[in-house]
Amino acid sequence: MKKLAYGIGGAAVVAAAFVIRASVVSPPVEDHAHHATETATPIASAPAAAADPAAAAPGSVDPAELPTITVYKSPTCGCCAKWVDHVEDHGFRVVVHDTNELTRVKAMAGVPARLSSCHTAIVDGYVIEGHVPADLIRRLLEERPEVVGLAVPGMPMGSPGMEGPYKDAYDVLAFRRDGTTEVYASR
Repeated sequence: MKKLAYGIGGAAVVAAAFVIRASVVSPPVEDHAHHATETATPIASAPAAAADPAAAAPGSVDPAELPTITVYKSPTCGCCAKWVDHVEDHGFRVVVHDTNELTRVKAMAGVPARLSSCHTAIVDGYVIEGHVPADLIRRLLEERPEVVGLAVPGMPMGSPGMEGPYKDAYDVLAFRRDGTTEVYASR
């Protein structure tokens, strides 16, 4: 695991532009075979051109061609680290940004407060909020629906990264920019 830190005037900062369906939030462009951890404070950055969702046709996602997932989490969150292991075990490359500015990251990514969880991830223009199973992230990338992303609000026991002695039933919600949601899957 590689640990990166960017310092400007003693403050750690990450400057980049996340392309999220014509919205802004952005990690530095790094591609690592396994997850890297970046200690940083996210800041708003220069706008980037939005990806055209119509340009990406639905179809099968080859494991060798899975995009990198960029994860923003608290430096002390153990369940977030377990979720990162889960998505890596399912073929994704992951870049981790440890930050104490998760509220800002979620706001920049367009995550409604009622859908909030303990970590926020960006993958191929979609937002992944919380303990979303890797198979549903792959399905999202194959189907390419017109949504901001997927969320598992809260931290349901039994979801990836939250394994334990019992399993709660939970919904994975697709959410849109206007705040509307629909059940994408139930587990």
